[in-house]
Amino acid sequence: MASLIRSIAIVTGLIITSSVVSTTVAMAQTANFDGFTLDGTKKTASVGGSTGGSVSIPAITGSTDRSGNKCLGFGDSKPDHLMTLTQSVTKLNLKVNSGGRDTTIIIQGPEGELRCGDDTGSKKDASFSGSNWSAGTYKIWVGSMASGDRGNYRLSAQAE
Repeated sequence: MASLIRSIAIVTGLIITSSVVSTTVAMAQTANFDGFTLDGTKKTASVGGSTGGSVSIPAITGSTDRSGNKCLGFGDSKPDHLMTLTQSVTKLNLKVNSGGRDTTIIIQGPEGELRCGDDTGSKKDASFSGSNWSAGTYKIWVGSMASGDRGNYRLSAQAE
């Protein structure tokens, strides 16, 4: 009987351990291109990437953001960048520079909230300016308005 109980305990332990390992691996976040961290001393960052996926990003993230703005664009199912804020930020500006391609930006916060941006004034490059950013890791997709439209870009971030 003691041998049976020990066998059940070992098998149960393997199932629990296996479940924890699977969950930990699933929670690990990756992105297509470089990520960046902003903190109390580093308030700006710039990273590069390229658009060109054929997946509707709003189908993954949602079609409107927390302010009712439409989320648009095509990209990859995996985010392009991960942005980590080590502390809350009052105001943050994100801007795409693709040399004039028609880009979009979708930012998904640590709690799943969305912030979406499209054209910057008369330019086709996407941007987003917003306030009240909580500390945490944000997923960022830089998309194109047309499926498969490939082009390089720089994404710049500035915290105020």
